[in-house]
Amino acid sequence: MSGDLLDNLFIFMLAGFIGFEVIKRVSPLLHTPLMSLTNALDAIAVVGAIVLAGEHKTNMAAILGTIAVVAATSNIVGGFLITDRMLKMFKSSRGAKS
Repeated sequence: MSGDLLDNLFIFMLAGFIGFEVIKRVSPLLHTPLMSLTNALDAIAVVGAIVLAGEHKTNMAAILGTIAVVAATSNIVGGFLITDRMLKMFKSSRGAKS
């Protein structure tokens, strides 16, 4: 393994650990605004992944870029579905009764 790959894997591991620790400590009341923020960040990740996949410098970069596009897109869709479900829980059911 080259030094650059090890450095990048270390940064990825560190970012994942820090992200997990930050999210774990969030109050349940803040989950809906947090989901909105993560959807915006995932949109940035999708753009970066599309650029990576589109450059096609190496086959590995194209494969990883494609995987990143799929993963970030599924994360965005899941985030919107979860946010929508959470918001429906807070809607009043009084309007439905006659």
